[in-house]
Amino acid sequence: MSLDTLVRMKRGQRVPGPSRRLPVPEGMTVPLGCDAVSVPARLGPLLLPRLPRVGCVYADPAHWWWIVPSDSDVALDWPAPAHYATGAVVPDAPQIPGLIHKPDGTLPYTPPIPLYLAVCRVTGTTPVWSRPISA
Repeated sequence: MSLDTLVRMKRGQRVPGPSRRLPVPEGMTVPLGCDAVSVPARLGPLLLPRLPRVGCVYADPAHWWWIVPSDSDVALDWPAPAHYATGAVVPDAPQIPGLIHKPDGTLPYTPPIPLYLAVCRVTGTTPVWSRPISA
């Protein structure tokens, strides 16, 4: 098996408890696949003004969920308390979070790099590529 296959298998493992997939609004397409990044609800309003473009955002009382293209976690170490959800599957969800932002157009994505940088900024985390290398 290749490393890519092993990574895919790990990403596809099921999370315990009821899981629900965030639905893409009707009329939107996902040509790049669909994953999601969640942050605690208290951070959601801090991220919005830091983003040049916002895709579909879902929220429940505890979290805000941002739709990103598949594999937006490759080479990115999303800082805690952010959570990366492969396939836009919300773990342990009694119900699907509500859609609170829908962009104009047909693509539901928030660009992952600006989202990553905004999450790093509000959590006080240094982005992966800016960290010193240790020998």
